[in-house]
Amino acid sequence: MKKISLATVLSFDAGYVDTAGFLALQGLFTAHVTGNFVTFGAAVVLGTSGIIAKLLALPVFCTVILVTRLASFWLAGRKYPVLSTMMRVKLLLLIVAATLAVSYGPFPKGDGWPAILTGMVLVAAMAIQNAAHKIHLAKAPPTTMMTGNTTQIMIDLADVIRGQSLEAKNAAKKRMIKMLTSVCAFAIGCGAAATAFIWLGIWCLAIPPLLGLLALMAEVETPEGDAK
Repeated sequence: MKKISLATVLSFDAGYVDTAGFLALQGLFTAHVTGNFVTFGAAVVLGTSGIIAKLLALPVFCTVILVTRLASFWLAGRKYPVLSTMMRVKLLLLIVAATLAVSYGPFPKGDGWPAILTGMVLVAAMAIQNAAHKIHLAKAPPTTMMTGNTTQIMIDLADVIRGQSLEAKNAAKKRMIKMLTSVCAFAIGCGAAATAFIWLGIWCLAIPPLLGLLALMAEVETPEGDAK
């Protein structure tokens, strides 16, 4: 039986965390952080809460990406496993976020420090996931940005319909399957988070650590020079 790939687990994880964070933290995107530009504008116009968290999300995300990349050089120079270390740090952050959420939540408003701190810890966890994908899983479909995956699926479908060489068709079909798997995993994660929020409320944020643990167990083709 074929094991689930790390990229698929991360796509489900991103869909779950992004949706759960949006619902529990007053419209904060924790994985697709640029979406906070839209929600920030809406919050300003509508007078809703969570403006500070939406402003902080992008700089926190960028800072964590920078630190993660620098840390990866340090780890590689000392022959430590870079990718698995990133996944462990992400898991730790998800545990911290879950602890904050169940200790101080629910968050009827997003402007209090517990809500902001919980949100930024989740943003940091997703930043590490994005960095890990770019550095170590570049051949896998993006796990947090489904617009690009959907675009590529449609391009490949058009190429298959148009009729190219057998080799080109096979390559397009293979790429489509990978992209579709990522999109479906993300969508299922979104649905799971929405369902969990309905039934569990703020406790839905206690589930991402389990997903982080699953990511550590997932089968992944380890990049050269990076032991799992």
